[in-house]
Amino acid sequence: MRRALFTAIFCLPLLAHAQQIVPQIKFQPQTDFFKLPADLYFGEAAGVAVNSKGHVFVFSRGSTTGPAYGAAAAQLLEFDANGNYVREIGHHLYAWSFAHSVKVDKQDNIWVADKGSDMVIKFSPGHGDQVQPGRPGVDGVRTKAGSV
Repeated sequence: MRRALFTAIFCLPLLAHAQQIVPQIKFQPQTDFFKLPADLYFGEAAGVAVNSKGHVFVFSRGSTTGPAYGAAAAQLLEFDANGNYVREIGHHLYAWSFAHSVKVDKQDNIWVADKGSDMVIKFSPGHGDQVQPGRPGVDGVRTKAGSV
């Protein structure tokens, strides 16, 4: 009696829910969208973000050298809206240690979180297409100015 009551109360609703048909998401994969230079490779993509111009920023764990102790595993790559490589932002930046996340805000500032250095870096759009690293102490962000 107890087993039947337990099954009726807890198991039957789960079985009924499991039998529902889940709609299929239709998509067309494009496996060759990003066009990397011959000497550059993707690692594990920790984060992807898009700015207002349609540029795609990929925070990848593909780099194997850098200024951090041991091997640094972070590089921020920028691609245009067609997937063409534009540049690497913050090449060998001291904060690059182990990529975690990248976001772009409404003002096209690029916010990057690095898990290895425990730093959040803000890159602000400069003149034209330049990106300048944020200033230390601005918006409570710990930053390390470096070459862009």
